[in-house]
Amino acid sequence: METTSRMAITVEAVVNASIEKVWASWTEPKHITKWNQASDDWHCPKAANDLKTGGKFSATMAAKDGSMSFDFEGTYTNVKSPERLEYKMPDERKVLVVFSKNGNQTKVVETFDPETENPIEMQRQGWQAILDNFKKYTESLS
Repeated sequence: METTSRMAITVEAVVNASIEKVWASWTEPKHITKWNQASDDWHCPKAANDLKTGGKFSATMAAKDGSMSFDFEGTYTNVKSPERLEYKMPDERKVLVVFSKNGNQTKVVETFDPETENPIEMQRQGWQAILDNFKKYTESLS
């Protein structure tokens, strides 16, 4: 994947779960709504995912106090289950997510083009916090 910026940001986590469980947790709306927030005062009340190249996804991210919400959305440019997702956001920024099996663990590496409104480190911390929530949620599944 080519990113549109030389300053692409990468976050990663090693999840103590099979690649199949990690893929399902990452892609199924019933799971996305359980982990897709950066802090405890936010939540993801709804998600939709048409998991195919050319398909669209959307996840509503909202402050629990109702003060703010937005839809995080994009269009898949490459879907290779259960190893790779590439998508483009409405502002043309690109994201690559790679899932690598390592025994009973799965490494998730997410690389994204930053936006221009917020500092790079703030964006890295936000995306890492969401990935950390994903790891915690997925590892809690039986």
